[in-house]
Amino acid sequence: MDSVALVKYREDIRSTLEEGLDHIGGFGELKSPVLVKPNICTIKDGTGHSVTDIEVVKAIIDLLFEIDSKLSIKIIESDSQSKNAEEVFVKFGYAEFCENKQSSGFDVATVNLSSLPLTKISFDGEYFKDPELPDILTSPHYFISVAVAKTHELSYITGALKNLFGVLPRKDMSVYHKQIHEIITDLARILRPELNIVDARVGVEDWNGPKKHRIGSFILGRQPVSVDATMTRIFELEPLDVGHLVKSSKHNLGVLDPLVIGESIEDVSVKFSPP
Repeated sequence: MDSVALVKYREDIRSTLEEGLDHIGGFGELKSPVLVKPNICTIKDGTGHSVTDIEVVKAIIDLLFEIDSKLSIKIIESDSQSKNAEEVFVKFGYAEFCENKQSSGFDVATVNLSSLPLTKISFDGEYFKDPELPDILTSPHYFISVAVAKTHELSYITGALKNLFGVLPRKDMSVYHKQIHEIITDLARILRPELNIVDARVGVEDWNGPKKHRIGSFILGRQPVSVDATMTRIFELEPLDVGHLVKSSKHNLGVLDPLVIGESIEDVSVKFSPP
């Protein structure tokens, strides 16, 4: 059975992530480039918890470089209607972090996927047929989805899987909204993230609030469906009600009822309103 680590945040991000990684056997087999996808869905974080905390990304990258200092790491995001990727990289500190790391000899950079050449791949999905994607996504890589815990009026929840929506390079992302569950499932099948992390210290109702709940945990796992199903249960909602979870579970991307290691869901769950 697929397993997920549910660990309480103990005032130190790095040690909390290390505890979670220990539960799931570490990072596994790394390769360059490592693509780190935070959820930077907007330049205006209405709750202070609606976008991925850069301190989580910094801790992940430091742990990666301790394993292999020669890794090439790319922090990726695309333009969208609510933000320009270059601007959010500056506003939320990613550009400065990468500059400092580069000056110390590490290969880490931000990448605006909307500025990259596109490569067509052979793929027959529920929505996409032979899509064109930014070329960095279509060649071998190791993918980490670093999400925050939220509900969403369109996709019901937004976690490790919905975070993949942000790799699409079109700025007018609303064209995809009517079939968002099919699109998320297709992206998960194409990208198959090797590590999925949800910062659930604070959960947010709807993609940018305003309502939020203190959960005090992190969720880590190899399979995105298993991680997001656990997050959904922590919200006291039902994974079977989430279209992209059900669809993705049929493609070897995790299970709707995984083994949870560490804390129990009951000990950290908080009642969210259904979106």
